[in-house]
Parts: sequence; C-alpha cells; structure tokens
Amino acid sequence: MDLTKIVSISGKPGLYQVKSQTIGRIIVESVAEGKCIPAFARDRMSSLEEISIFSTDEDRPLKEVFKMIHEKMGDKVDFDFKKASPDELREKFAEVMPDYDEDAVYPSDMKKVFQWYQMLMDKNLLDFTEEETGTEATAETSEEASTEKE
Repeated sequence: MDLTKIVSISGKPGLYQVKSQTIGRIIVESVAEGKCIPAFARDRMSSLEEISIFSTDEDRPLKEVFKMIHEKMGDKVDFDFKKASPDELREKFAEVMPDYDEDAVYPSDMKKVFQWYQMLMDKNLLDFTEEETGTEATAETSEEASTEKE
C-alpha cells in the first residue's frame, strides 16, 4: 500500500491524489469528487505516508493504523463516525488501536482517520494484500536458503 501520492492539504477538506508536478505547484485530484486543482508551494500538504498517530510507546504510521482498522472492521467502518459522540469515537479507536495516547489523539483526529480510511476503501486506494504477499515471499526465500545449506 503506497500512500505517498495521497495528500491532505491544510484548509481544504478531504484527500487528494497527486497527478503531476511542475515548478511551484502540484496538480492534485480530489479523491471524493474527482476534480483536479492546483496546489501551490505555500499550501501545507502532508503525504499520508508521513502521518503517524501518537501511541504510548512509539508513534504508529497511518498505514499501520489503516491495517489495524481493516483487520478489526473489514472494508467498511462499522459505525457512523460522522454522528458519533467523542466517547463513542474514543471507544471505537481504542478497539482498533488500544495503545493510542489518550492525551495527544483527539476525537477530531480519530474521526478524520476513520473518514480517510472509508474514503480510500470506497475508491479502492487501499490494498492490504501486497504486504501479506511480501511476507510470504520472504518466508519462501528463507526456506529456500535453509534447504540449500543442507
């Protein structure tokens, strides 16, 4: 799952996919609406690959949190995060990521994570199979290496 081309732009709702880059601006496409707009160097953009969630140990990359949501809830978030109370959001987020930092992760952050997850799943932009395949390939390579030594 590659989240480097998916960005959040400060002051603009939703997520955007980077389509092309030129000097001083980037052309992005809204994930929700499909409209292309320019984003300029002055716009604060964050790649989802760079975003992490505070935990009690070390911060977890957003990619890992998305995987945890997928393992717990599947392809659809199993509650209405738009209408959920802060307590409901905390409860659901704790189910997904039990070690999140309760003082640093706000209900608005939790809502955004669930919203982004659902938006990306609806547009088929999250793929959890490649990581499993990579793990299996590594295991097969290890088995081949140990067989060759014998």
